[in-house]
Amino acid sequence: QVQLTESGGGLVQAGGSLRLSCAASGLTFSSYAMGWFRQAPGKERALVATITWSGGRTYYADSVKGRFTISRDNAKNTVYLQMNSLKPEDTAVYYCAATRSLLLVKTERPYDAWGQGTQVTVSS
Repeated sequence: QVQLTESGGGLVQAGGSLRLSCAASGLTFSSYAMGWFRQAPGKERALVATITWSGGRTYYADSVKGRFTISRDNAKNTVYLQMNSLKPEDTAVYYCAATRSLLLVKTERPYDAWGQGTQVTVSS
């Protein structure tokens, strides 16, 4: 079955950087659009960034534009989220998700495979 495993979360000071990774198995990775979502305490899960199957197109939430970069390596079945200039409001559990699509998928509903999440905590 499809399995997504996130790693790279942790505690970092404001202004610092983290790189999240999501390793995928059980799917033809290059046929899937991938997304990163996050859920802060008491808030709904929200889209952070998405990327098409080829990596040719990306989309970012306004709150992270210019600070975060999503990328993928289809040879390694892995998607990444480079997070720079982190702010306390970026504190959340970060999830990667997959949807079988060749398009850029900006809404949550089409994503049907999810990782278990990784905690990112940014201290002020």
